[in-house]
Amino acid sequence: MRVLIADDEAPARARLRQLLASHADIEIVGEAETGVQAMELTGHLRPDLVLLDVRMPGCSGLDVAACLPSPRPHIVFCTAYEEHAVDAFELAAADYLLKPVSRARLAQALSRVRSSVGTGQERALNQVTQSQPRRAGRFLVKNAHSFCVVNESRVLSFSSEGGLTRLVSDTGAYWMEPTLNELEQRLDPSRFFRVSRAAIISLNAVAEVLPLPGGSGEVLLKNGQRLDVSRRRFRDLLDSLQRG
Repeated sequence: MRVLIADDEAPARARLRQLLASHADIEIVGEAETGVQAMELTGHLRPDLVLLDVRMPGCSGLDVAACLPSPRPHIVFCTAYEEHAVDAFELAAADYLLKPVSRARLAQALSRVRSSVGTGQERALNQVTQSQPRRAGRFLVKNAHSFCVVNESRVLSFSSEGGLTRLVSDTGAYWMEPTLNELEQRLDPSRFFRVSRAAIISLNAVAEVLPLPGGSGEVLLKNGQRLDVSRRRFRDLLDSLQRG
């Protein structure tokens, strides 16, 4: 099982390395010191499991877990703060370990993950997670030479441009890596709508819908942005706005 360790404290990472050394089937594929590094390494290394601290520089472990695209690795939080446990399990964490992490508790968490990796249980967990009511999400975006987290409530639209995804929020425009297809699986359809192959909008951001000849249309967002609505999706958009 391939494991990524994400913790901003070197002694904590060293302890996890030491505890993991007694498990012959574990391969530590990388270590991250910040939330942003955890996101980047998860996307690059594709670990089976991420041992994730909650409080880290840049963005928190909860932000990292909320931003991970599907298929996600298993997440086990390792933290000194017990008050985040409810948030962690709402993000489908496999376990929540309090520091200092004990050998027995880590072994229990690893056993839980092993029992579902590559099995029907893992698929069932994904189905249960997807069927649960979706909470407001967070998105990791590029901001000049750094990364920042944008809350779902601030998003106006997503669009595909030149192979990248552009997120437009009420504070500006940013670039991010997940595709529109990946984002569509994460977003709540009661709050977001895919108007075309190239764009997804926030229903709360719609100011006006304009019908065009041939059955297609155009949507005007509250920030002045205009996006095409395909003929196939135009009627469904009107229905979604009416259900509002």
